[in-house]
Amino acid sequence: MVAKPQPAGTIDAPREIRRVTLWGLAINLVLSGLKFVIGLMAASQALVADGVHSLSDMATDVAVLVGLRYWTAPADRDHPHGHGRIEMLISALIGLVLGGVAVGIIYRAILTLHSGTVARPNWPAFVIALLSIVTKEALYRVTIHVGARVRSSAVMANAWHHRSDAFSSVPVAIAVLASRLHPEWIYLDPVAAIVVSVLLLHAAGKITWPALRQLVDAGASEAEVAVMRKIIETTEGVKSIHKLRSRHIGSGLQLDVHVLVAPSLTVREGHGIATAVKQRLLNEKDGVVDVLVHIEPFEAPYWRDAGVGEQPGS
Repeated sequence: MVAKPQPAGTIDAPREIRRVTLWGLAINLVLSGLKFVIGLMAASQALVADGVHSLSDMATDVAVLVGLRYWTAPADRDHPHGHGRIEMLISALIGLVLGGVAVGIIYRAILTLHSGTVARPNWPAFVIALLSIVTKEALYRVTIHVGARVRSSAVMANAWHHRSDAFSSVPVAIAVLASRLHPEWIYLDPVAAIVVSVLLLHAAGKITWPALRQLVDAGASEAEVAVMRKIIETTEGVKSIHKLRSRHIGSGLQLDVHVLVAPSLTVREGHGIATAVKQRLLNEKDGVVDVLVHIEPFEAPYWRDAGVGEQPGS
């Protein structure tokens, strides 16, 4: 297998990830502190719940910063395919933390509604909620841009965590505003906390499920497979392909393919075709980082004698 070479002028992915995550950590530290303090002073359970969300954002920022050191490490004797799956593990961890936070907030809000003792939140809670919406949406846009540029699922998951924090502040702001304008709507605050948590659970699912699928060796999508098959089949000297398998290694795809060529070719000629297939996949299909090509003869007796049970091209 050959790792995809980095062209000259390519961005320094670890540096970009570290920079945007440190910014996120600093902003989350400030926001979570403000939400906790103002939420307690202004008697807003929804804002305190939102502060817990921002605190969980800090935890995932730390997870990305710590995990970055490991998933970007080069392949070694114990990990010949590299350490990319640590990134998937971090992504799944972010989603699970987010889901756990959501369940805890729902439980606390339900207890509050059941007790019937709900305090009326004050205006500072509304101001902090608006500040959170603007700040975290901006942080989401910056982080998702970096995540897409460096093809990092963990960074993109963290970006969605930022956006879910922005979304969760929306019902908080609405609840505080409504309860101030109409005191009889005071119960909107714990209800808003539940709405926040539902949004968190949705975000947690979107983050966790793809990461878990990749950890259990889910392959590329059908659309991606079709693109890769076309690249291989249009390579000079390729008669057909027998198998094309893929799995995720971090943010990249590792492929192995059985390529059928004319049986009269020399070993050197077959190797040349394999090299051409490999280089085309690495250069033309975004995200492919490793390729292993098996050369096989394109002849019917081979398939019958081998007992494969598939005809060339299947």
